[in-house]
Amino acid sequence: MKNTFFALCSSPLFEGIGNDDFDAMMSCLDSRLLSFSKNETIYFEGDMVTEIGLVVSGRLHLIKGDLWGNISIAAEIAPPEMFAEAVVCSGVGRVPVSVIAKEESKVLFIDYKKILSSCSSTCAFHSKLIRNMVRILAQKSIALSAKMEHVAKRTTKEKLLSYLAEQARQKSSKTFDIPFNRQELADYLFVERSALSAEMSKLKSEGVIDYRKNHFEMLKEAVL
Repeated sequence: MKNTFFALCSSPLFEGIGNDDFDAMMSCLDSRLLSFSKNETIYFEGDMVTEIGLVVSGRLHLIKGDLWGNISIAAEIAPPEMFAEAVVCSGVGRVPVSVIAKEESKVLFIDYKKILSSCSSTCAFHSKLIRNMVRILAQKSIALSAKMEHVAKRTTKEKLLSYLAEQARQKSSKTFDIPFNRQELADYLFVERSALSAEMSKLKSEGVIDYRKNHFEMLKEAVL
């Protein structure tokens, strides 16, 4: 598990927990590390889950579908982010989205009850894990609010610029990469790909943004 520790050392869940405690913690938590191939489904929408997933390597998409076969990307999960924590913490039990590996990925699964329940050894890291989990849930709630702010905009242009402005703020730079290709970005913002591409081309010609593939630059403030 040493290699896993180095891959996860930046995870907010393990903040404040040192290398010396890592192996004992993994044993105490009954964690398991699984590998997934590209496009493999980890969870289908509606599956029962009791474990938190923590991405060690690769990239996952949380996918939501409707009755007509349309899909939207609820989120992208990359190392060292987690998924399914809200479902297991709330007691809902069933995932409201499908979880799909967009490339070869490794995921560490942890039984949530093991995090909350101190073992007979009264391991010191349990209290740290609980504090870290509470903070992560709060941060995820804030991130969800930010996405709702993007998709609540009335037009494709407003949704796109809201998202790009937020990415620039997060990176503290007018130049940044986004984690989505064109179709994935359209699915994330709940818009048609053709409409998104048209708005991107228009904003580029107006000198508002510049881009190449998933690399963007904010050139000036747009007039909405």
